[in-house]
Amino acid sequence: MLPIDIIKKYYPEDSLAYYYFYNHSVAVKEKAIEIANNNPDLKPDLDFIINGAMLHDIGIIYTNAPRIGCFGTFNYICHGYLGRELLEKEGLPGIAKICETHIGVGLTVDDIEKDNLPIPKHDMIPTTIEEKIICVADKFYSKNMDQLTIPKSVEEIFKDIARFGKEKPLKLKKMFELLKIKF
Repeated sequence: MLPIDIIKKYYPEDSLAYYYFYNHSVAVKEKAIEIANNNPDLKPDLDFIINGAMLHDIGIIYTNAPRIGCFGTFNYICHGYLGRELLEKEGLPGIAKICETHIGVGLTVDDIEKDNLPIPKHDMIPTTIEEKIICVADKFYSKNMDQLTIPKSVEEIFKDIARFGKEKPLKLKKMFELLKIKF
C-alpha cells in the first residue's frame, strides 16, 4: 500500500488535519531526500526514507491538537506510539518504528520516566541511518503555519531541542555530524 492510500484512509482530504499533516510530511520528505542524497556513503534506502517521511506523523490524528484539525483524546506526545500501532496494523512494522523514533532526538526510558510522559516505557531512539535522517529532517519543520514548509534555521532547531534537556543538543549535534549537516 502506498503512503498516500494510508494517509487518505485516516485523513479526509478536505480536512485541516490533512492540510497540516500532508504539507508537513512532504516538506520532511524533501529534506530527508536531500540529506540522503548528500550521504551516499551511508547507503540510505531512499524508498524507505520517502515512505517513512510521509508517514512519520500519521498518529497525530488521534491527538488533541485542534489548531491543526486533530480532535482525538490523546496528548500530542502520544502520536509517535499511536502512529506505530496504526502502521503495524496496516502491515508496515519497519516504517512504524519511525513514528516513535523521530520525536525529539529520540526518547529513552529515563526521559519518559523523568518527564512522566504518557507513553509506553521503552527506548524510542533512532538507530538506523534512515531513522536518523527522518528524525533530523523533521526538526527543520513544525506544524505552525509560518514553518510548515519553510525550514527553520539550524540555530532555531538547536534552541528548540535544548528545551528538552542539556544533553539533547549534544545528541542532535552528533546526528548532524554523521549526516554532514553544517551547524
